[in-house]
Amino acid sequence: MRVLMLSWEYPPVVVGGLGRHVHALATALGDAGHDVVVVARHPAGTDAETHPTTLERVGPVRVLRVAEDPPHLEFVRDLVAWTLGIGHAMLRAAATLLRDWTPDVVHAHDWLVAHGAIALADLTGAPLVATLHATEAGRHGGWLSQPLNQQVHSVEWWLARRADAVVTCSQAMRAEVSGLFDLDPDDLAVVHNGIDPVGWERTGAGERGDAPMLLYLGRLEWEKGVHDLVAALPAIRRAHPGTTLAVAGTGSCSDWLAERARAARVRRSVKLLGHVDDAVLRDLLARADAAVLPSRYEPFGITALEAAAAGAPLVASRAGGLGEVVVDGVTGLSFDPGDVPGLARAVIRCLDDPDAARTRADAARARLDTDFAWPAIADDTAAIYAATRPGPPRVLGRPKIPTGNVFGRS
Repeated sequence: MRVLMLSWEYPPVVVGGLGRHVHALATALGDAGHDVVVVARHPAGTDAETHPTTLERVGPVRVLRVAEDPPHLEFVRDLVAWTLGIGHAMLRAAATLLRDWTPDVVHAHDWLVAHGAIALADLTGAPLVATLHATEAGRHGGWLSQPLNQQVHSVEWWLARRADAVVTCSQAMRAEVSGLFDLDPDDLAVVHNGIDPVGWERTGAGERGDAPMLLYLGRLEWEKGVHDLVAALPAIRRAHPGTTLAVAGTGSCSDWLAERARAARVRRSVKLLGHVDDAVLRDLLARADAAVLPSRYEPFGITALEAAAAGAPLVASRAGGLGEVVVDGVTGLSFDPGDVPGLARAVIRCLDDPDAARTRADAARARLDTDFAWPAIADDTAAIYAATRPGPPRVLGRPKIPTGNVFGRS
C-alpha cells in the first residue's frame, strides 16, 4: 500500500515516545514492502533558509521534512498558531508530492498534524486513519479549564470524529478516547507500541555499586509522577541506606523537582542528569537496581519496554497502558498512581529480593519478542489500512467543552 504518514516529530526530532513509535512503525511497514512517505518537520524555530524542505530516503522510508513558514511563531508561546502554521506548510509540501503519487491511506499521529492530515485526506479521497497517542484531558487529570486545554481538546475531538479509523496504543486509551469523543469502543483499534530489543542488552559496561541505584527515564512533567518518586525516596533510603535516584530527562518540572527533593532532604541523593544519549541511557539501565516509572497518566509507557529490553527490573504505576505493559508480580511490580507509600513498598520489595527481581526482568524481556515486536505491529496496522474505507462527507460543529472534570473526579 501507499501510505502517507504525518507526524510532528520524527528522528532526529524526537520529543517523546511518539517520534520513536512513528519511526519504528514506518520502517517496519517499509521493510514489509509498503511504500511509505512520512511528512515531518525540522526542529522548531528553524525556517526555509536554515532548514529547507527536503525529500530524502531513510532506509525503506521516504521522509518529507518540511520547513517552517516565515511568521515568527514559537512552539511554546504560540502553540495553536504554530500548529496551524506547520500544518499549512505540511499540506503545501505534500501537495507537490501528489502530482505523481497518490496515497491509499493517510495516517495522522496525534492532534498537532490534524489540520494537514484532514486536508490531505479530503484532497486525495484516501481514508484517514488517526492514532491518538494521548489526550489533553488525560494529561491534565480530566480538567479542561484553560483556553489552551479547550483548544487542544477540540482539535482532538475533530480528528477523532473525522477519521475513518481510530487507533489507540492501549486498552486504557481506547476506553479514554471512546468516552471523551463519544465513539463506540468496538470501533476503535488497539495497536501497542513496540521495541526492537537488539542492542539494549547489558554489555557489562555498567557495574552496580554497593548502594542501590534507582533510575527514572522520561519527561519531567507533572503527569509523569517523578515528584511521587522523590517523595517516596526517604522511606526507601530508611530500608536501604545510601539508595540514590538518577533522573534522565528534561521538562518543565525540572527546577520544581529539585525543590521537592530539597524539601524531602534527599537532594544530594537525586541526580538530575537532563537529556542523555542512547549510549548513556543503556549504561544507566545496566547499572540500575530498578527502573521506576511512577506516572499518574500514561497512555502506554514505551520507557517500560526500553527498560525491559535492557534487563532492568521494573517498578511501575498502574496508570493507563503501564498496567498492560507491566504485569504485577510477573514482569515487574506495580502500585496505584499517586500512592507514595505504595510506591515505596514496591521499590523496597524489589530491592529486598534481587533474585526475584531478576526473574521478573527476564520475563519482561522475553515478552518483547511476542507482544511488542514491530513486524507484528506493522502487520496489524496494515490490516487496519486495508480494511478502512473513506466515509461520506460529514459536517462537524464545535464540541461542547465540559465545565467539570471529564473523568468525574473531584
